[in-house]
Amino acid sequence: MKVSAQNSLRVTLSRLLAGLIGLIFLILGLGFLTLPDIFAMGFSVQPMTIQGLNAIRGNFGGLFLGMSFFCFLGAATKRWSWLIVPMVFLLIIIIGRLISLGLDGFFATGTRIVILEVFLLIVLSVSARVLALKAGTNENGLKVLEIINFKTLIAAVIITCIPVLLILSQKKIGMGLINSLATQAMGSDIMAGWPDGVHVALCGSGSPIADPRRTSACTAVIAGKNLYLVDIGPGSERKLELMRLNPGKVKAVFLTHFHSDHIGDLGELMLKRWSGGSKKNPLDVFGPTGVETVVKGFNQVYSLDTQYRILHHGPETVPPAGAGGLARSFDFREGKDEVVIIAEEGLKITAFKVDHAPVKPAVGYRFDYKGRSVVISGDTVSTPSLFKQARGADLLVMEALQPAMVRILREVGEKIGRTNISKIAGDILNYHASPEDAAKIAARAGARHLLLTHILPPLPVSELKPAFMGEAKKYYKGPITIGEDGLLFSLPAGNKKIMKKWLL
Repeated sequence: MKVSAQNSLRVTLSRLLAGLIGLIFLILGLGFLTLPDIFAMGFSVQPMTIQGLNAIRGNFGGLFLGMSFFCFLGAATKRWSWLIVPMVFLLIIIIGRLISLGLDGFFATGTRIVILEVFLLIVLSVSARVLALKAGTNENGLKVLEIINFKTLIAAVIITCIPVLLILSQKKIGMGLINSLATQAMGSDIMAGWPDGVHVALCGSGSPIADPRRTSACTAVIAGKNLYLVDIGPGSERKLELMRLNPGKVKAVFLTHFHSDHIGDLGELMLKRWSGGSKKNPLDVFGPTGVETVVKGFNQVYSLDTQYRILHHGPETVPPAGAGGLARSFDFREGKDEVVIIAEEGLKITAFKVDHAPVKPAVGYRFDYKGRSVVISGDTVSTPSLFKQARGADLLVMEALQPAMVRILREVGEKIGRTNISKIAGDILNYHASPEDAAKIAARAGARHLLLTHILPPLPVSELKPAFMGEAKKYYKGPITIGEDGLLFSLPAGNKKIMKKWLL
């Protein structure tokens, strides 16, 4: 009798655990079905279009609701066989995640999710095992009536009513959510918990050609608690905000050169920094000779907007003296390829010449802070000054164009009669570095990690990455990362760690 009672307890516990996992899947399924945007954000998924929203509702919602159904069915009928269905799906999901971690790169959140899913798989497996031992060889064949009966129909009606009620209550749910979303967007300081050191975030890792995963050139560098930007291409200011990096805290911008894809959002940044931070001094914009023309132009373009905002919000909220930008031009002494432009609070920023001819001047920047170093190349081919500045750097952020892929763009342009695009695609080959060039520079300079940015051509899908990389890994044995917007590298002071995470 004692053994029988223990077995009965095991079966009851197994059914409860299977039912609990089914409840988790049910909540996820109903969430994706009725509130797809919110639940997708929790999975770091963003629908690009209405079609994407449709796929999230149907595919994600259907997957989790299906897994929930078979968990509940196994728990209710005491049949271990029904639990095989969610177990198989969990196993496939885990395999997919492991493949992604191997091919797309390790990140802590992905690892935690894999551990959770492995735990759920183990619990379901143990529950199925207990139910199988209880059934022994007496378990009859599966019956349709176990699926279609009065109880399951009632449960289906109840579950169907839940999303209907949620959809009908979307207005109230939205009003309830806005407070928490606003608090998260405006009240949190994402940099507050970061360790002292240098942090590098890509707020724009693309090129002038549209890429759904990348805006134009922009790299954020946080040294201590000070936020700096290197370049500010079109779309990058908004991406900065989506990464929860406050434009109002930008201390200065450093321009590498004056191509439109490196300066296009300067006006928006100056405006957001001023209005969002009630700044009393204009934004410092550093750059080589010519930066005065750029800053003056943006100040003039935004001058009417500035007047409107002062009239509307008042000078206390938007102090007139803080609007716009202030050009901070620098030049190089004769015979020198470098100049220190900032040396304060333990931070040294060095500008150095690069070769982006016929674009002149063009520069890169090196940041040194408390024993950690980051070099940002700007647009350039291989040049001695870049080797020199990259020597021993913890992180080398290099632009990269894959010539073999760009030649295909040129050929396609010729075939379809877009001769102007074909001509431009041919021209740009001679003033950008390839992934192989970047790898050779990193290897020769002894850089510890190579981060590729200014990706050309666009890589809208990850399957293009191996082709883009080419033979780079042949020349550099250290880690190479193909940059995407939202990627953050942390280099804490006092050690040699390089940690990677996502801000999007």
